[in-house]
Amino acid sequence: MERRFTANDLLLFVLLAALGGMILLAMYMVDRQWLKLEQMQQIMQEQAEDLRSVRDAVHQLGQRITDERIPAQSSIPESTDDNIPAAFKRAWLSTRQPDYQSGDWRVLAFGIGLKTITPLISADVYASQVQGYVQESLLLRNPETLQWEGLIARDWQISDDGLRFTFQLRKGVKFSDGKALTAEDVAFTFRFIMDESIAAPRARAYFEKIARVTANDEHEVTFQFKEPYFDALALAGGMSILPKHFYEPYLENPQAFNQSKGLLLGSGPYRLADPSNWTPDLGMVELERNPRYWGPVKPSFDKLLWKVVENDSARLTTFRNGDIDVYSARPREYQTLLKDKALSARTDNFEYMSPTAGYSYIGWNQLRDGKPTRFADKRVRQAMTWLTDRQRIIEEVMLGYAEPAISPFNPRSKQHDTALLARPFDADEAIRLLADAGYQDRNNDGLLEDAEGEPFEFELVYSQDSEDTKRIVLFLKDMYARAGILMHPRPTEWSVMLDLLNNKNFDAITLGWSSGVETDIYQMFHSSQIVPGGDNFINYKNPQLDKLIDQARATVAEEKRMPLWQQCERILYEDQPYTFLMRRKSMVFVDNRMKNIQITSLGLNLHSVPIEWYVPGPLQKYARY
Repeated sequence: MERRFTANDLLLFVLLAALGGMILLAMYMVDRQWLKLEQMQQIMQEQAEDLRSVRDAVHQLGQRITDERIPAQSSIPESTDDNIPAAFKRAWLSTRQPDYQSGDWRVLAFGIGLKTITPLISADVYASQVQGYVQESLLLRNPETLQWEGLIARDWQISDDGLRFTFQLRKGVKFSDGKALTAEDVAFTFRFIMDESIAAPRARAYFEKIARVTANDEHEVTFQFKEPYFDALALAGGMSILPKHFYEPYLENPQAFNQSKGLLLGSGPYRLADPSNWTPDLGMVELERNPRYWGPVKPSFDKLLWKVVENDSARLTTFRNGDIDVYSARPREYQTLLKDKALSARTDNFEYMSPTAGYSYIGWNQLRDGKPTRFADKRVRQAMTWLTDRQRIIEEVMLGYAEPAISPFNPRSKQHDTALLARPFDADEAIRLLADAGYQDRNNDGLLEDAEGEPFEFELVYSQDSEDTKRIVLFLKDMYARAGILMHPRPTEWSVMLDLLNNKNFDAITLGWSSGVETDIYQMFHSSQIVPGGDNFINYKNPQLDKLIDQARATVAEEKRMPLWQQCERILYEDQPYTFLMRRKSMVFVDNRMKNIQITSLGLNLHSVPIEWYVPGPLQKYARY
């Protein structure tokens, strides 16, 4: 007799499915409860450690009062404008706003997947943004006045010869694991950076100016420089301090550090929940409020979260959905977004040219596999710049929201020689230079060939996830093809690009550098930085430029230093190791639940630490953890 599927069978199936779902839900809830219990256990353990520290401190203070008969204070005075350190003043003023309330999360997006966030071995600006909330330095630059202010250092002195910098540290500063930060941690940080077993050539390139760092006592440290350096205060005061107890064991096993993905611990307002085990596989970076933060202004957000959203269009969709709080618009969408009423109702927009705006460029590799490339010839590099119609790219791709880059120096800075102007597009001049270098169309196939008959062709490596860069590369391919040069675009993911840079294994590459108040070009263009992991990854050498860079860096007096930088700029303008492309205007949309957003002398105060942004209580949307 044939067996048919009946209503009873259906009911049984539904019941079994429901039972299975309930079991899965119960398993999920149990996992959540165990996770919550682990978090509570960690918090309770930290609180117990802090209570022990407080108990010991109270005991010591009581003993001191008894022994020295010092009267105890009856109360702690409320923080006022007068007793807030200058570095915290702007953040403190935000807490005085009538609608200020701590809490909520700030969620941003990275356009690339980070390879590592471990200090010193990370090589991108995104990792440094994360590190800036976790690790701190002795000094901090005021975003308005651009003057240096004490952060961990409460005071400092400079010797008459400008070679010795002594800092007095604030008392009570702790790392996020509760250990006290002392002068020995500062001295250790320098020793760690300078240890050749640590893969930190970029940092060593700068810190080699320092002879030694000495902890005079628990709260005083001295930096002794080998020679005068124009940016010595920034170098010493801006060094991110590593906790000795956390990083010192890696000197016994440097490979574990050099290959690490997420070893990040510091004294800053935020911390990794697990400072040893962040990995790129997470697809995001999440920092939690540091409950032990020593500063007089506590961090406003409960969490800082960066999601990895590598595609430009996907990043815009994520912002539209309210899943990230900040979006840097591309030129082709900017005007459309301004007219979007729904978006305008819940966002604020900011349009500005940052005073410290970085620049994009094409880097021409001059040595590959131990042999000079076609770009080792200065005339070829000059020709490539003449063939790059930057003005057309700015008008048609950037829609005017950029300006041509002339050199590494901002055209508004004193480092720039105002007599130098961006080279216009000139195909005739390019063809003449290429002919002088031996490139002609020898077989009438429309392509230039060298003396051996090899066609002029090369690969241009670029980030595969930037829509604007893709369009620029297509423009470049067409421009170069008209001159008989065959350029092969090579879209590449970020982690692979980093490997290509470290191994100097490419023909040409387009990237960007960030800038500062005054740009030190030693890292990118001094021949000593043609080392594994160094940032002169195009193998560029010019002895005259090396000498001028060394002189400029050793000249403390600004009125004497700026002419030296201008001489450097003239050499780079002539040599064209990069074709400097453009400096982009910032067009930023921010969820309007974020408050106290300002444009400062350093640009938008998005990455200011201490944090100046906050979300009023009624507008907060993320539950407290």
